[in-house]
This record gives sequence, C-alpha cells and structure tokens, in this order.
Amino acid sequence: QVQLVESGGGLVQAGGSLRLSCAASRSIFSISGPGWYRQAPGKQREWVAGMTSGGSANYADSVKGRFTISRNNAGNTLYLQTNSLRPEDTAVYYCYGWGSWGQGTQVTVSS
Repeated sequence: QVQLVESGGGLVQAGGSLRLSCAASRSIFSISGPGWYRQAPGKQREWVAGMTSGGSANYADSVKGRFTISRNNAGNTLYLQTNSLRPEDTAVYYCYGWGSWGQGTQVTVSS
C-alpha cells in the first residue's frame, strides 16, 4: 500500500491556471501507470489524464490541450498542470497510483 497526498487546489477565475501535486510515500510513479481523476458534486468520478511508466500521456477529450500530466525525476511526485480553466472543471481532483487514491483536492473555477 502506498500513501498519496494531494495539494495545489484552490479558487481560480475562468481562464486561470493551477498546478496540482500528488506526493507519494514511495517512488512509484516511474514504474506504475498513474493518473488523475475528478468528481463534481452529485456526479460520477471521471478519468482526466494518465501516464504510462514510459512517460506517455493521455487525456480526456474535455481537457486535451489545456491540462498536462507529469512526474518528477525521482518518481515520487505526480503533477497536473491545469490551464485555461473553465467553470465546468470545478471538481475534487484525485490522483491514482499503485492501486491507491489520494484524498482529493478541491478545484473551484469561478465565472
């Protein structure tokens, strides 16, 4: 079991940016296929972005061209750079890796 701790959420105006971080208790992001998910109130959790162990990234259509998933060289931190944020991006964002979930960090985009 690995512990994941997220940070970086907050309140931002439409068109703004946030960088979300997920710190792992072990350096697992280079050997697993981690990802980011989000869940809005009353809605199903949805996949946002994923990364293979080789570093290849994939994105949901709703965030393509705006969000970027990355990891640090040590493999113990996963990032989600969120640009050109829209009110519909408002959700709790969760990181996933090695079979574990983070606690979530709130992103609120105001219009």
